[in-house]
Amino acid sequence: MEFREVLVAGGKALGIDIRRDMLDLFDLHYQALVEFGMETNLTSIEGREEVAVKHFLDSLVCSKAIEIEDDWRVVDVGTGAGFPGIPLKVQKPSLVLTLLEASRKRVEFLQVLASRLELTDTEVIWGRAEDIARNERHRETHDLVVARGVAEMAVLAELCLPFVKVGGVFAALKGPRVKDELPRGMKAIETMGGYMERIEDIALPWNYGQRSIVIIRKKTSTPEKYPRRPGIPAKRPIV
Repeated sequence: MEFREVLVAGGKALGIDIRRDMLDLFDLHYQALVEFGMETNLTSIEGREEVAVKHFLDSLVCSKAIEIEDDWRVVDVGTGAGFPGIPLKVQKPSLVLTLLEASRKRVEFLQVLASRLELTDTEVIWGRAEDIARNERHRETHDLVVARGVAEMAVLAELCLPFVKVGGVFAALKGPRVKDELPRGMKAIETMGGYMERIEDIALPWNYGQRSIVIIRKKTSTPEKYPRRPGIPAKRPIV
């Protein structure tokens, strides 16, 4: 199937409506991936069908697990080539989106991409989560934080929960083996002021595997000393 056909058929299988305007913007995103992919190492996934399912539809399953509301402030930590943040923004244009990425080349790609897609209320930031989470504009100001395959839960909790406002949500997009790493991550989640609300397991179409979305709710403010300086959460996770 062609790229658009995969998106429409896959969306139908998942119960996600893929509008015409979404198809047009996803097509532009895909073309940009092809154009810039080799020089910036944006993705190792190849082929129209695989990209459509493993990047675009995989990003949209967030909207199946969480009822994302209009005008929410959303930050995508370690966004890479813009997943899942940009597909979620395309699906719900009123979102105020921040794309956070530590690779300068990927940031340059994201800036070009945001311009081509004419995304409003979208900010691309070059930096580390450990630093940006201490900025008053971003600390505990977001309704939703998303991260896809960035690190283990014990590390992700410290990188992501400081961005989430009390009452907000952190959604970690993980593979089916996430239940094996969750026990090790519980202390970090609680230390950052969160609690695990639930896990949503969603099968991707055409046997492309299962996505497990860990939903973590923020119940109290993150202590001021977190996150620790860059590199420390990964070197010495809170376990």
